[in-house]
Amino acid sequence: MSDGHEVLHPKNWKAAAGYANGIAASGRMVFCGGLIGWNADQEFETDDFVGQVAQCLRNIVAVLAEAGAEPRHLVRLTWYVTDKREYLGDLRALGAAYREIIGRHYPAMALVQVVALVEDRAKVEIEATAVVPT
Repeated sequence: MSDGHEVLHPKNWKAAAGYANGIAASGRMVFCGGLIGWNADQEFETDDFVGQVAQCLRNIVAVLAEAGAEPRHLVRLTWYVTDKREYLGDLRALGAAYREIIGRHYPAMALVQVVALVEDRAKVEIEATAVVPT
């Protein structure tokens, strides 16, 4: 990884696809709260899972920019989804949206299925942590 981030992957482990098992980094830490797939006016433009993920990722990029950070500075994403079947249902489109917005940068990630999110129409909420080298 660039920017002083080091991917942590034991040599005898199977390769991680689309995420890192761990990242080591130093610098200015930037934390994004749980962001959902609505626009800047807090309105949902779609009920499509991939569409909400794409908007959520754009929201993360916008918050990172406020701190002078970019997607390449991400070290961790925690995803909360209301239906893991929707997440697994179209990984190709999900991956394409991720690469379009975040690029080919894969931080440490976790995904958890939850019963519900605070906003009833929300299908995904993502917390993000970035480290900008000093």
